[in-house]
Amino acid sequence: MLAIVAPGQGAQTPGFLDPWVSESSFSDRLNWLSAVSGVDLEHYGVHADAETIRDTAVAQPLLVATGLLAALELFPHPADAYPLIGVAAGHSVGEITAAAGVGVFSAESAMVFVAERGRAMAAASAARPTSMTAVVGGQADEVAAALEAQGLTAANNNGTGQVVAAGTVEQLAALAENPPTRARLIPLSVAGAFHTVHMKPAVDRLSRLSRAISTHDPRTRLLSNLDGQVVHDGRDVLRRLVGQVASPVRWDLCMAAMADLGVTGLLELPPAGTLTGIAKRNLKGVELFALNTPDQTEGALDFIARHGGQPASSTPITANPTWRLVVSPGKGQFSRTEDIEAGMLLPVASTIGLVKNSRDEVAISAPYGGIVVEWLVEDGDPVSPGQPLLRLHPTVESDEATEVTR
Repeated sequence: MLAIVAPGQGAQTPGFLDPWVSESSFSDRLNWLSAVSGVDLEHYGVHADAETIRDTAVAQPLLVATGLLAALELFPHPADAYPLIGVAAGHSVGEITAAAGVGVFSAESAMVFVAERGRAMAAASAARPTSMTAVVGGQADEVAAALEAQGLTAANNNGTGQVVAAGTVEQLAALAENPPTRARLIPLSVAGAFHTVHMKPAVDRLSRLSRAISTHDPRTRLLSNLDGQVVHDGRDVLRRLVGQVASPVRWDLCMAAMADLGVTGLLELPPAGTLTGIAKRNLKGVELFALNTPDQTEGALDFIARHGGQPASSTPITANPTWRLVVSPGKGQFSRTEDIEAGMLLPVASTIGLVKNSRDEVAISAPYGGIVVEWLVEDGDPVSPGQPLLRLHPTVESDEATEVTR
């Protein structure tokens, strides 16, 4: 099974777009996304220095545009990609790349959203000097205690041996003076305490903006940074993207979901290296591919062919109208809600059952409502992330109700 992932802020380096802009298709699309976002992406990706592209308002649209356009170099017709990709995910701002890549919203909407995200987060960061530091190694409980002692937030949990601390520069300086035992501290090339309460003003701005963004349900499994769950409702994806700005990134749970799904190959979109490095430590036995230059395209396509699915074995998510399905957010045992039978009309947001596993218990709802066509699982069945549970036929009433709730 193939996973495609998109990196977050801090992955950018000076000149990383230089080899890509010589490709005419990439360059033309980059100019278009520059116009959409109001950011000269070619200038910043080719000519700007490290300090300039550290600016949140620059780095975020630059990363999303790069990931989306590199994906188009691999899949000129995006619909051809969906049967091949078993799961998609992005780290922090990379989650916008992943969401647009699997069809939740258009590339243009993604660029407007990420440009506003970058500006809003930069403004929030300017209110008080804040930053982030990777804590590598150490015992998990000792690291957590050290962060708590300084009032810091574990803004990113990146799996075994890496947590990213975020807070004020004074708090981070205090952590540097009193580091956890056997831990190495690495200041990150970011300009704020992302995924913490310091970003609340940015959440408020994006919440208002998101009301005008049209969404569709993902065309393949999409993992959420919030909890590592598969999210199959486009509006819920967008809500999570808004809240993610001030919430910790649980990349560890995203990787756990990939392991549950049986991912065999993970391809990281450019600028690649960060997520493949984390996966090397946490997803043992998974083959990795870090795509950084266009001359790697042929190798990337071979990698995709080895690990990707085939159209004949595509999942119901790719082969059916996605708004008719309710899917499992994670791995576990499914318990059906009683008295839901074929032919009955489910109201919007009706609970259809629970998925239980060793980590948690999640209630599953039918976000659109509609007439029950058939159950796709039995009570007590083991289910996997993104597995269809229930097929619904939409009705005019359920569609109208859904529009009201949006």
